[in-house]
Amino acid sequence: PGTVHVLLDEKGEQLSSMMLAKMLERWRDDGRREVRFLLGAADGFGDAERGQADLLLAFGKATWPHLLARVMLAEQLFRATSILANHPYHREG
Repeated sequence: PGTVHVLLDEKGEQLSSMMLAKMLERWRDDGRREVRFLLGAADGFGDAERGQADLLLAFGKATWPHLLARVMLAEQLFRATSILANHPYHREG
């Protein structure tokens, strides 16, 4: 019940790093205990899976190989953590 499901999906929202950090912060502050990021198979997710997700997230309009998408997600999570900690890693604008 406290889990957020984020599907990495080409039809998802394209969030800035700051927007992703703020969303993670809001979930944390709302008491959500866990965020699960899911990568679909080669054909992606079906409509039923998309409908059950809390967020559809896209890393741009291009199609990315799974290994690159995983690295990009890891970097964005590191960046979001640094933003929320007011660390100078992220430079806005």
